[in-house]
Amino acid sequence: MRGLGCVAVLGVTLLLAACGSTRTERAVTGAAGGAVAGQVIAGEPLAGAAIGGAAGALR
Repeated sequence: MRGLGCVAVLGVTLLLAACGSTRTERAVTGAAGGAVAGQVIAGEPLAGAAIGGAAGALR
C-alpha cells in the first residue's frame, strides 16, 4: 500500500510540474496547494487557497 501512495504522489508532482506557464496557471496551482496546506496545518482550506492563489499570481 505504501508503494501505491508513493506512485500517487509522484504522479501528482509530475502533473503539477507541467503547470506554471501563465499567471493564471500559477494562481490555480498555488490555490490548490494552499488549500491542501491550509487544511493540513490549520483546518482552513479557504484561507490557504486565498494565500496560495495570491502568491502564485504574484510570481
